[in-house]
Amino acid sequence: MTDSSSDTNALLALLPNAAEQLAPLHAALRGPLPSDMADSQFARHGRAWAATYVETLQQLSAYSQNMQQADRLGELEINLTLVAYGEYLNQLSGGLPMSQGEIVRPADIGFANGLPGFDGAALKQLMAHGNTAARRRHIAALILQSGTPEADAGLDDTHQMIRDQFRRFAEAEVRPFAHDWHLQDQLIPLEVIGQLAQMGVFGLTVPEEFGGMGLGKQAMCVVSEELSRGYIGVGSLGTRTDIAAELILQNGTPAQKQKYLPAIADGSMLPTAVFTEPNTGSDLASLSTRAVKTESGYEIIGAKTWITHGARADVMTLLARTDPYNKGHGGLSMFLAEKPRGSDDAPFPAEGMDGGEIEVLGYRGMKEYDIAFDGFAVPDDAVLGEAEGSGFKQLMKTFESARIQTAARAIGVAQSAVDLAFQYAQDRKQFGKAIFDFERVSGKIVMMVAEILAARQLTYFAAKRKEDGERCDLEAGMAKLLAARVAWSAADNGLQIHGGNGFALEYPISRVLCDARILNIFEGAAEIQADIIARRLSD
Repeated sequence: MTDSSSDTNALLALLPNAAEQLAPLHAALRGPLPSDMADSQFARHGRAWAATYVETLQQLSAYSQNMQQADRLGELEINLTLVAYGEYLNQLSGGLPMSQGEIVRPADIGFANGLPGFDGAALKQLMAHGNTAARRRHIAALILQSGTPEADAGLDDTHQMIRDQFRRFAEAEVRPFAHDWHLQDQLIPLEVIGQLAQMGVFGLTVPEEFGGMGLGKQAMCVVSEELSRGYIGVGSLGTRTDIAAELILQNGTPAQKQKYLPAIADGSMLPTAVFTEPNTGSDLASLSTRAVKTESGYEIIGAKTWITHGARADVMTLLARTDPYNKGHGGLSMFLAEKPRGSDDAPFPAEGMDGGEIEVLGYRGMKEYDIAFDGFAVPDDAVLGEAEGSGFKQLMKTFESARIQTAARAIGVAQSAVDLAFQYAQDRKQFGKAIFDFERVSGKIVMMVAEILAARQLTYFAAKRKEDGERCDLEAGMAKLLAARVAWSAADNGLQIHGGNGFALEYPISRVLCDARILNIFEGAAEIQADIIARRLSD
């Protein structure tokens, strides 16, 4: 490495100053766009991405300071932080990839004369010397020496213990079998679900009074990440329960909480979310599925789609229109609609409902379904909180948690891609040496690890805000937006490192690529997510 350790430490010492020099940009991104750009979706979304980068850099700076104080900031962590910091600064200044082929530059978002604060000495030094070829080569050597393509995440002892426990489980009970489950399009075995229930996954954030573990969203992030590192389907099982439990905790009647939360927490009742319709997508306020009042309750009439784990689920959190005259979100109600557990042969053995599997590229372990309702009966007390017309608002309260957890799942998928690429790059020999020794291969792995570190810190920040009871829809959206892109990039680069073998179904990286692709779509597509962030920035 051409830069000396003293130069590296000098750059590290600049991070607090750099965070201060980013403050003017942070403030400017929250202001209105120039009038000639006010109607530009590209400009709005570009600002959302720029703000996401700025927040990520602030969290990297905080991470480095916290790790230094704990005497845990090792050489790998220092250099990865500098690479990520330097790279994201340069992208902000020169061209930020919102997606393949969509590059946003300062002039596109109202900064024709350059970004405010970027004439500061600290930012200039980090842009020039943060992400260099020499530093990437040095990191590659450190990774090879340690044998682990992963930085210290900065977790406290409790969360590290949780991570270790679920990493061991995923390595033993998930990773060896995940690819066969994927190739054969199998549901995750009930035995695995039973093991997860015993470990407390489904009651992780449920209060102890309802049979849960009473842990916070940071714990949920760690668990989701480690399980998704083994297989995203397993990592996503807890998402169903977390969404359902949060809906009930925040909005349920005492009787509903007593009935459902213990059963969800111990895994005896598997929930599924039944929100999306064929012609609505992210426009949930325009749902048309009806809940028609009867003498004994309601009959559900309509069609739903993209129902994850729908056949095997025992209870549906179902959003339907109870007021046909109110065409907006005020006409929607949330139901806790129980159903019999189905099978592959008879996925929906209930009167008034029918459906079938949607064949998908990846994310297969729980399966996706279309469901048609034609007079499916639910009782009066199935209305969540016994509050008709509140369903949309009730659901919106859960999106922070859902997006934070999706970000954690994305990080797990990204880490899985790095694990596979790193192992393959050491094993595969070409021209008389391991392909890891080629700079374009090891450099890809270094950038994957650096971006995962960045996305991880942003996700933990959002989770901490959620735990502390602070509003975090902005931070949750940013974490999901960035982590999903990082996962896709890592999977794509991981497959590229495998070369032609990566295109073969027998290699697990092919599955990871398919699994990674959904992360930019569900829980709010990247474009929707950027729009939500942009609106919050202008609040």
